[in-house]
Formats: sequence, structure tokens, C-alpha cells
Amino acid sequence: MSKILTEVLNANAAYAADFGDKSKLPMPPGRRFAVLTCMDARLDPAKFAGLSEGDAHVIRNAGGRASDDAIRSLVISHKLLGTNEWFVVHHTDCGMLTFTNEVIRDLLSKSLETASIGPDGWKDTGKGPGSAEGEYVEWLAFSDNAKSVLEDVQRIKAHPLVNKSIPVYGYIYDVSSGKLIEVPAATAAGAV
Repeated sequence: MSKILTEVLNANAAYAADFGDKSKLPMPPGRRFAVLTCMDARLDPAKFAGLSEGDAHVIRNAGGRASDDAIRSLVISHKLLGTNEWFVVHHTDCGMLTFTNEVIRDLLSKSLETASIGPDGWKDTGKGPGSAEGEYVEWLAFSDNAKSVLEDVQRIKAHPLVNKSIPVYGYIYDVSSGKLIEVPAATAAGAV
């Protein structure tokens, strides 16, 4: 068993031992909102949004992007579980700002090992084989944080399965201060 697996299972055992009334939390989120944010380990939505277990849905992916799957989750969150406000939260110093579709596709075509980044950008450090399958993935990288938040809010609001009565707010989380910084154009685009 790996060290990480052991640590996770031990942490879970301690958590489960003191689980208490959490088993009685209802399925719908108590505060009736959802957050779409990045998977970056420096972001803790429970802390930056003041959440307790059972409060809100948190949907995470690379970049916090409004991918088809993220929108699927948001639609389920509203239609079946009653959320009625949504937040799109990207963040400063995001890894998605460091590459393009072409860069990751090239890296993957050479090897499936972890790449490294240096002053000259990304470099493949592994040995092949790679795969051309990366050509068929939209990686959703971006070069402008505020613009990507606006694009994601606009995509969500324009989606035919999204109820137009749901406000969608756009923010950037500052990893150096912990503050949420509004993207006014995104919040305006997400207004009801």
C-alpha cells in the first residue's frame, strides 16, 4: 500500500468515527447554490465561500471551465436538487494559463509521462510512446483570466437547458490573498 493511500484511509477512518449527524443531511444543498471552480489544490471552496457539509454543490475541473460536463452538473443541480444561484470562480496563477491546446497535444504525442515547465515553457521529460488522442480533446486552456470567466458565464447563461432565472456570478480567487475578486462584466452577463 502506498504512503498516500495509507494516509487517506487513516484520515477517512478518523472522519467516519466522528461522522455523527452528517448521515442525516438531505440530498439538496441547504443553501441552494453551486460553485464551479478549478481543481487546483490551493483552492478550498469550503473556506473561501464559507461552506459547511451539505451547504452547496461544488463542481471542479481543470480551470473551473464551463465544459459540457460542468453544465450537465449545474443543470442537474438546479433541475433535480433546487440550486438557484451559481458562481463561476477561476483563480490567479492557474496552470491553464501556461499552455495551449497545441502545446499539450504535442506533449502527449511524445509521451504520457509528467512534463515539466521551465523558463522556456513546457518540456516533455518522459520517453514514449505518446498518443495522438490528445488531438481530439478540447483542453479549454486560456490566456486571460477575466475573459475566461466572462466566456464561461456567457456559455452557461446561453445554454438551452439552463433556466434563465438563475443568476451566475463571475469571480477570480486570488491565491496570494484568499480574496474573491468580482469580474463585473461576467456578473453583468450572468444577471437575471
